[in-house]
Amino acid sequence: MEKIKIGVIREGKVPPDKRVPLTPKQCKLLETVYPNVEVIVQPSPIRAYKDEAYLSEGISMNEDLSSCEIILGVKEVNISDLIPNKKFLFFSHTLKKQPYNRDLLKAIIDKKIQLIDYEALKDKTNKRVIGFGRYAGIVGCYNGFLTYGLKHDLYDLKAANKCADRKEVEQELKKVELPSNTKIVLTGFGRVGHGAREILDLLPIKEVTPEEYLTQEFNEPIYTHLEVEDYYSKRDGSEFDKNDFYDNPESYKSDFKKYISQSDMYIPCHYWSDKADYIITRDDLKSEDVRLSVVADISCDIDCAVACTIRPSKIADPIYGYDPKTESEADFKAEGVIAVMAVDNLPCELPLDASEDFGGELLKEIFPSLIIEDKDLIIAKGSETTLDGELSEYFQYLDNYLKGLE
Repeated sequence: MEKIKIGVIREGKVPPDKRVPLTPKQCKLLETVYPNVEVIVQPSPIRAYKDEAYLSEGISMNEDLSSCEIILGVKEVNISDLIPNKKFLFFSHTLKKQPYNRDLLKAIIDKKIQLIDYEALKDKTNKRVIGFGRYAGIVGCYNGFLTYGLKHDLYDLKAANKCADRKEVEQELKKVELPSNTKIVLTGFGRVGHGAREILDLLPIKEVTPEEYLTQEFNEPIYTHLEVEDYYSKRDGSEFDKNDFYDNPESYKSDFKKYISQSDMYIPCHYWSDKADYIITRDDLKSEDVRLSVVADISCDIDCAVACTIRPSKIADPIYGYDPKTESEADFKAEGVIAVMAVDNLPCELPLDASEDFGGELLKEIFPSLIIEDKDLIIAKGSETTLDGELSEYFQYLDNYLKGLE
């Protein structure tokens, strides 16, 4: 059987990303499950998993990955690090025609590289099969409670990126003490939303239905998890249709305003289309009955879906304030100012756990199709480009973007 060499590239993006696509033990497991596979890891001083950890598992390490047929990364690979005529797997951030990565996609085409974008890998039902969303939800929700404690001088949690791992994060959560009338609303049921729930379910917070949340009084902290029909309605007054909502979001209007006057914290974990109504507008936040004081915006759609999210924040400085009256930044602890946590690279705060989770999905969901047989076209439909230096048949819509026409 022909040997397949798989390389793990050193992350080159600045600021540095400590995550890895495969942990040392997962590299060893990959070689064990597929005896014809050899993994070669490029040395790196920044990985959460040190070079010695790979070497101790018997994994080869080499600066030169040119002998590898397949090369794995996490974030965008620097153009200077691209190797012609290879298959690369990483998050390219080009699917939505992001202008800042047009040159990267051009270089990939020029070098006749098959780009297999993690974000585009989907199963037969068109559902994404891999991503860091779960840990974005976990870290983002934790950061929400960190923000809430600081905003109201209730408790002081250690920053997630200062914790050794998820176990320490869970230990820190024991410090959380909320007033008995605390109310929290969560949107989004994907990987991100379910990740956020993992944190909520570790705390003494009762889950209630949206109707109970809006109509009943409780003497304990509560949260509700909203479906899209709970905060969007048909503009013409007809019955809500979820499939139609995703196909024609412009036909629906946001009804979220009723939750603003009932909630202390909002945790957005939803997918939002730019054709949809803004969930919370700037005018909504000017209402006299606004109760909302913290938004942990894990979705992080800037200056649109959730009006107070006016910019992304960074791990080192995760919180800023939004003053609804002036529609601008202010001290997040000031009266009437909403504290916003909008870190846009949340999984980087727990790189060990996030990497292990991601690598596990790679082993289970992707490698059988990548190495043995792509019977469900997971790899084919997730490949933006081909080894012939062209856009694949599934990504022809990127042609004008590639040419700089849009």
